[in-house]
Amino acid sequence: MSLSFQAQLNKWGSEKTPFVFLIDFECQKPKCWSLNEPVDDFKYNFNGFTNIISKKQSENSSNATVEIKKYPISYEDYQLKFDFVKNEIEYGNSFLVNLTAPTKIETNLSLDYIAEHATSKYICYLKDEFVSYSPETFIQINNGIIRSFPMKGTIDGNIPNAESLILADTKELAEHATIVDLIRNDLSKVATNVRVSKYRYYEKIQTQQGVIGQVSSEIEGILPNNYNEIIGDILFDLLPAGSVSGAPKNKTKEIIAKAEQMERGYYTGVAGYFDGTNLDSCVLIRYLQANNIYRSGGGITAKSIAFNEYQEMKNKVYVPTF
Repeated sequence: MSLSFQAQLNKWGSEKTPFVFLIDFECQKPKCWSLNEPVDDFKYNFNGFTNIISKKQSENSSNATVEIKKYPISYEDYQLKFDFVKNEIEYGNSFLVNLTAPTKIETNLSLDYIAEHATSKYICYLKDEFVSYSPETFIQINNGIIRSFPMKGTIDGNIPNAESLILADTKELAEHATIVDLIRNDLSKVATNVRVSKYRYYEKIQTQQGVIGQVSSEIEGILPNNYNEIIGDILFDLLPAGSVSGAPKNKTKEIIAKAEQMERGYYTGVAGYFDGTNLDSCVLIRYLQANNIYRSGGGITAKSIAFNEYQEMKNKVYVPTF
């Protein structure tokens, strides 16, 4: 954790200086940019707050053929990681672990092309490093109200009755309840009157391979009047995002490091903007690195089945629609 980084965000917040930020999962290499200066190496679209010049309407863009081939790790290799995590859960060291794995892909799309053409709630592109087209909000702050929207639960949206199936799934219900409880506790560190304002709603995400269904909830609370002066502290008090770590956080982060055997870096970190009053941010999932490694995963609980989790990990390897 970088105190100087937090202090810089607090200073800009106190001055009501607009900025954008990018924080890695391990909190080892955070970046921030004042919007009083041009931001060249980081392109972003945070729900419409953007410095990306969209090229969706440019000639030939609508006719671009999306090519993607996946080369995931073997099921046997995934199961080794899964079994390690499952044992830790059975020992009582965690209730929920977000387990991820790399997938090598081949695609005809460059990172900057995806950033300029993708359809997604959030798009982040760090030059020569990664592009993320995330559907998941980390936190939003609007006029002193902080909200989080944990996303936990994924299904192939093309199958019949996908929405009713996932909402009735007992494993998915338990996993979602765990993460909602975690986020509610997280928000209570920085806000008062924390409540679940919307529980388990279903959303559809269109991809090149069809529809993915996702289940989210909405949790909100009231920040202190001087929240802008401690905006950096608020962010770091809530990291890492609960939906991509697990519960309890500290022990689960240790389990993740042992199971995955590689740093996540900016993958499953967070990025966002502060305009002087309001803030919007995302969790960096749906993540493609410059070396054509795609990162994906899902939540593991005591009721998880290895093959199903492996399939979910592969299903999340996609490019968005253009």
